[in-house]
Amino acid sequence: MRFIINSKIYGAFLLLAIVFLSGVLGYRYLSDYSWVDAVYMTVITVTTVGFGEVRPLGPTEKIFTSVLILSSIFILGYAISVITEYMFSKNNIGNLREKRVLKKVEIMRNHVVVCGYGRNGKQSVQKLLAYKQPFVIIELNEEIVDRYSEDHLLFIQGNASEDEILKKAGIEKARALICALPRDADNLFIVLSARQINPKLKIISRATEETSYQKLKLAGADNVIMPDKIGGDHMASLVVVPDLVEFLDNLSVSGEHDSINVEQVPFEKICTDGKELAIMDLDLRKKTGCSIIGYKAPDGEYIVNPEPSMILKKDSKLILIGRPNQIDKLKQLYHV
Repeated sequence: MRFIINSKIYGAFLLLAIVFLSGVLGYRYLSDYSWVDAVYMTVITVTTVGFGEVRPLGPTEKIFTSVLILSSIFILGYAISVITEYMFSKNNIGNLREKRVLKKVEIMRNHVVVCGYGRNGKQSVQKLLAYKQPFVIIELNEEIVDRYSEDHLLFIQGNASEDEILKKAGIEKARALICALPRDADNLFIVLSARQINPKLKIISRATEETSYQKLKLAGADNVIMPDKIGGDHMASLVVVPDLVEFLDNLSVSGEHDSINVEQVPFEKICTDGKELAIMDLDLRKKTGCSIIGYKAPDGEYIVNPEPSMILKKDSKLILIGRPNQIDKLKQLYHV
């Protein structure tokens, strides 16, 4: 399709060039005009602007001018239709959209790359939007890209398992990768490729089969999520401990300003001077009303309900719980 349209464009420009050259040569040798006058006469004749002739035309010149006008009308009309078709063709719109996306991705840093815009991919994107995190989506299906690009989402169309496509999405500058494709084999290949390109990348992958869990971890995934297993466990928990599960479900960790109940705060936000302090010295409960329910050590170990005497280490994180207004106060105080 693109080849046909390009051929039409080249043909249209060739016809325009022939008409223009014929006019210049005709006025130059039939009317003995200077080259400048011949070009001028050709331009005003082809464009039919209605300007006056350089000098009155003779019978031969009038016939030549009439033929030139008729020819130029048809050829100009054809050229305009071909150029318009090219400008509004689906392929060209896609190319323009891709160039615009690549230009934006080029200046992005520490963003998230989401592979696949299916059910899990959409949920991931909604969470990233809620937290106002920059992200790029890689999607193979052209129809999905066309449908959702209107939502001001940045799409790279292509196969995420190809290094070239990952690099287009800025994988080398990204801070995280979410593999949300339905097939475990595809996710495995993407994890392997991404880990080689960016060793520091945080990789989160979806898995369908339990046998794929360990393979994805060995390939370089930091976290492997099994949506079906989580869903089944959740439904069973509603039978075994329904009140506890309902309470946890009501804890919002989305980015909505008026509903968030749980927030994580990195060490550098709390201890801005870099000095390691004990939890009791921070006095976060008095300052914000939030309670500390968890601590993530620099080595990745999680501690639930840490002791007040625990010393916060660099590169650690605190997890706090509170009412929405208390979380807002926490964010304002520590610029989370």
